[in-house]
Amino acid sequence: MFSGLDEKLMARAIELARRGEFTTTPNPIVGCVIADNDKILGEGAHLKAGEPHAEVHALAMAGDRARGATAYVTLEPCSHYGRTPPCAKALIEAGIARVVIAQGDINPEVSGGGIRMLQQAGIQVEQGLLELEARVLNPGFNKRMFCGLPYVTVKMAATLDGRTALSNGESQWITSPEARSDVQLHRARSCAILSTAQTVIRDDASLNVRPEQSKILAQGYPDLPLRQPQRIIIDSQNRITPEQSLLQKPGEVWLARRNTQGGFGSQVQELALPVTDSGKICLSSLMRYLGEQQINSVWVEAGAGLAGALLEQQLVDELVVYLAPKLMGDQARGMAQLPDYTSMSQLPELEFTSIEQIGPDIKLTAKPTKICLPES
Repeated sequence: MFSGLDEKLMARAIELARRGEFTTTPNPIVGCVIADNDKILGEGAHLKAGEPHAEVHALAMAGDRARGATAYVTLEPCSHYGRTPPCAKALIEAGIARVVIAQGDINPEVSGGGIRMLQQAGIQVEQGLLELEARVLNPGFNKRMFCGLPYVTVKMAATLDGRTALSNGESQWITSPEARSDVQLHRARSCAILSTAQTVIRDDASLNVRPEQSKILAQGYPDLPLRQPQRIIIDSQNRITPEQSLLQKPGEVWLARRNTQGGFGSQVQELALPVTDSGKICLSSLMRYLGEQQINSVWVEAGAGLAGALLEQQLVDELVVYLAPKLMGDQARGMAQLPDYTSMSQLPELEFTSIEQIGPDIKLTAKPTKICLPES
């Protein structure tokens, strides 16, 4: 069905899509290549919500040469009017003869609509080329469209014996500058960073993206203003004050509280959320709310309490653990507060998806097996 040339050109579209990984939220990242046989006529990527989609950029580059050509798109072209006109309509008007799609869009407003519009216009449509590689581009968007929840990644920094802080709470710095630089990339890719008032106050944390500490610029970051993720702080006891360093940095802060008290500027939004019987913010309600606010992905940087609660409630999609070649001993603090299991069958099941070295540290990525994921 697909030729080697088709695969090569779709691979290029996937490469182009990654240009938008720091900027497109809440939209998915998408790449497009327009070609006539082996000659690329136009290419583009979606870089920012509300601005032209990948297909529009590629068509603008191709111009009149697009007539009779093939378009390779990583995600089904949209068929509805949102902040921009339908891309399927633009492909039709440009005279494209064939459209190759990697992944169908599971957005209910689009799902199958773009393909039908193209086919009704007499355009040959083929789907499924490098679909797995395309799905990997947008785990958060896919999950939110599938079940209304954001994709949640919990970050941990620990020693070889699984400790995250000394018994007195000191934890800076367990990992290397290289690992902390890698964390900046994860923050920049995320729609939101989630933490707790306890962590913010203890570490005087700002939880912002600092491009000078990352490799964003070296990776060809587009010429767009740096997007700061939403910073969401679970603050059930209203401990965060306007003087906090967190609030002196650019970007919005959402405080998840049992009740609001005011006194903050326009940068801060207080969220009155349901609480559990123990008086803690209901995490499932928080995640559902974030999904409703078009938050695709959440990067969690917090202590063992929140990490354990998210794991226990099966709200974690991925764990990213940076292991430093150090030992803290059995009096130091652990990675996650979990129940006192009495049987091995009760343990949360995970599978490793990647292992790599970051400077002197090891970066482990693992996924729990019981989570809400889009269908393959």
